[in-house]
Amino acid sequence: MQPTYDLDKIKFATDGPTFEKAVGLYESGKVTQFEEGIGAYSAIVQGSQPYRVLVEACRYDCGHCECYLGQNDTLCKHMVAVAIYAVSGGKPLSDEDKRLVTGPTCSGRLGVLTKKDLSAFKKAITTAMRHIKPYIGPARIWFAYQNSLSEGCNRLSAIVSDLPVSKQTAWLLVDMLLRLDKKLSTGGVDDSEGTVGGFIEETVNVLKEYTRVDSSCKETFRLLEGRETSFGWEGPLLALVKNPQIMSI
Repeated sequence: MQPTYDLDKIKFATDGPTFEKAVGLYESGKVTQFEEGIGAYSAIVQGSQPYRVLVEACRYDCGHCECYLGQNDTLCKHMVAVAIYAVSGGKPLSDEDKRLVTGPTCSGRLGVLTKKDLSAFKKAITTAMRHIKPYIGPARIWFAYQNSLSEGCNRLSAIVSDLPVSKQTAWLLVDMLLRLDKKLSTGGVDDSEGTVGGFIEETVNVLKEYTRVDSSCKETFRLLEGRETSFGWEGPLLALVKNPQIMSI
């Protein structure tokens, strides 16, 4: 039985400290007596004491653990460790598997994407954006909704951080920011916790760093002329176009 989630889902949808602790449990062999059941996986995870853990095959954040957090219906490191075992089969994790991206960064690497790679990045961005969706539903799904926004931004952060620097990729990021802005302004996204807005601001800083690596990237910011975004994030980028002497921070 294969789970419906994969390691990327676990990594991007789990908060960083919990994921890192779960990886530690997995890599140190603390997940034992792993068994596949009907629609779920069970195991004994050695923490401060042995805990019986159950994780569903369709949602890794649904299940049960005997630890304090688990008994209070909170996703714990023991459940995440069992989910990692379910998708990895006890095999070693690579450095890339374990690499956490906490926000978008500039790779500092000059380069232009091939047509195939550009198409792949565009597809990845669209897929990640599906997690940034309108808030429709009762109050009880609020936390799950906020987790979905975080997952979308985490996935986008990883994509941005892997891009080489060029006018081509600067255009890709500006287009991405405009799409996110539309979701915030007219798409029904409830970003009251500032998750998406924070990601946009961080990506603007990445674009400012792009101009340090390749000054021609500034030309792509002209796409923002005459536009008013939801909280004025276009201003710092347009300032670079109007006053080339301004240095990126």
